[in-house]
Amino acid sequence: MQDKQPENLKRRGFLLAAGVGGAGAVAAVALGGDKPATPVAVVEPEDKKGAYSETRHISNYYRTARV
Repeated sequence: MQDKQPENLKRRGFLLAAGVGGAGAVAAVALGGDKPATPVAVVEPEDKKGAYSETRHISNYYRTARV
């Protein structure tokens, strides 16, 4: 009998790596420690220049989209 090698070794390697990576992520979260995360930067609110405003066009869309 001939020993057959799997045809798609790349896929098996990927699935193995994904499983090991997932287990590593779970372990990292579980062993994360008691220190709370510190913020990297504080973002200050800016002008409302680009903020949402309901224009006539948007009001028309809302009116026509009602069910």
